[in-house]
Amino acid sequence: MPGEVNRRGGRAKTPAMPDSRSGSAPERHPERSPDLTSQLQTQLQTLRLETFYDLLVALHDNRSESDLLEELVGRACAVLDPAAALALTRDEGGVRGLVTVGWEEPPGADLLLASSLWGELLVSRELVVHRGGTFCGRAFRELLAVPLAFRDEISGMVVMIDKESRGATGGTPTFGKDDERFLGSLAALGGVTLDGLRRVESLVDRSERLEEENKLLKERLVHEVGGQRVIAEAPPMRRTLEIAHRIAPRGVSVLLRGESGTGKELVARLLHEVSGRSGHFVAVNCAAVPESLLEAELFGIEGGVATGVQARIGKFQLADGGTLFLDEVGDMDLALQVKLLRVLQERELVRVGGLHPKKIDVRVVSATHQDLEHKVAGGAFREDLYYRLKGVEIELPPLRERREDIAHLVRYFAERFVRREKLQAPRFERQALSLLLGHEYAGNVRELQSVVEGAIALASDGVVDAALVESLLDSSARPRPAAESPFSEDLQHSPDLAALERSYIEHVLELTQGNKSAAARVLGIDRKTLTRKGF
Repeated sequence: MPGEVNRRGGRAKTPAMPDSRSGSAPERHPERSPDLTSQLQTQLQTLRLETFYDLLVALHDNRSESDLLEELVGRACAVLDPAAALALTRDEGGVRGLVTVGWEEPPGADLLLASSLWGELLVSRELVVHRGGTFCGRAFRELLAVPLAFRDEISGMVVMIDKESRGATGGTPTFGKDDERFLGSLAALGGVTLDGLRRVESLVDRSERLEEENKLLKERLVHEVGGQRVIAEAPPMRRTLEIAHRIAPRGVSVLLRGESGTGKELVARLLHEVSGRSGHFVAVNCAAVPESLLEAELFGIEGGVATGVQARIGKFQLADGGTLFLDEVGDMDLALQVKLLRVLQERELVRVGGLHPKKIDVRVVSATHQDLEHKVAGGAFREDLYYRLKGVEIELPPLRERREDIAHLVRYFAERFVRREKLQAPRFERQALSLLLGHEYAGNVRELQSVVEGAIALASDGVVDAALVESLLDSSARPRPAAESPFSEDLQHSPDLAALERSYIEHVLELTQGNKSAAARVLGIDRKTLTRKGF
């Protein structure tokens, strides 16, 4: 009988077939003395036990289903001496492994799974014996088949066909009850091993997938945005950035909530960069621009509205095709809220003093530290605008809830400040770091950055000690008076555009220390216009 092993995917090693001359299996004679029969049975029992032991040792080193099948078929053939044998494993996708012995033309995988024998094993879930018949086109006088099963799942089968005894004379050998029990035990061991292999394979696949996902997540979480790094080792911040990355490619409006200094503008920039929008990212702090000027700042102004006023586009048009970030949107007055709502609904705007609407494509990301729901209930913020801005809401955690990030932020701010100021890298004493890690940070990341940079600037001999950090933390914790507006209270609410304009120009000139050319650039007008206005 041919000793070749046919196997899906390549040539397999050849299981040793028993031979009476080698002593691997006893000869079978029609007439034997009782002593000889007992001796043969003992030899067979010993052979089966040795085979189980050898199989256990071999399966311990197996790393694939193909190796498992080769071991099962080879060991079974050594004891049962079939004319032909096969073993296969399968899953939802079909046959995964196939080993055959003694087949001139091995049956195909589809034929095996379509056979009545496979269906019978699925139903009976136990060893099947057939006397006479055909299997996959091969006639047989005797067939043993047993499922490879574990718990309730059948993942394969082992088939032995026509016992033979090479070199023996007289009679036709048949599979006995001991052979059936041996094959059943062998298959039970194979089923447990197969289940273990697949569990390991599943764990390896899952581990590799998680490793790749973790790698991608880290690449996304350590993200440079506008020259600044977004650090998110702490779970609350990770969740925040995961949501941001998930919704960034969508065009939905986003409302960022969180205390002052938590990095709302940084997340808004991240949303823009990940979105793939080709236009600019434009930021407007609604609380920093006087109410009377905010409309022109957002929507633009037509030339000639007031003496010397030139046409100027607003932030919405500047952000066309990109993202407009409206910081502190809760400070916007009700009259302007109505106009903003219309722009968001119609996707078009009219400049101050203009007549013709202009189409725009702008994604709006807004932010606030205020309780907008309370303002809506009190009538200080329009409910329809609230829901228009709140397509998706993202909450930014305060620094005290993401303490895992503090050490990374300290290192980042220190490295950036040293590089920018061309200073020598400082050394933070352990107690100084402990103070930084344990502080509550009412001002959040912005406060931490200020303290770190101040400590480096004031450090003696390049050492940041605890006393210095403590003094800076105490200083940062003191409440400061609110910043004064460059406009008087009366002027902020004055309908006199000319007076507002003059006051604003004076403020810009003060900021530029009287440099008219610089002031003109800030104002978006030329120097001659500034002169004509009496400056």
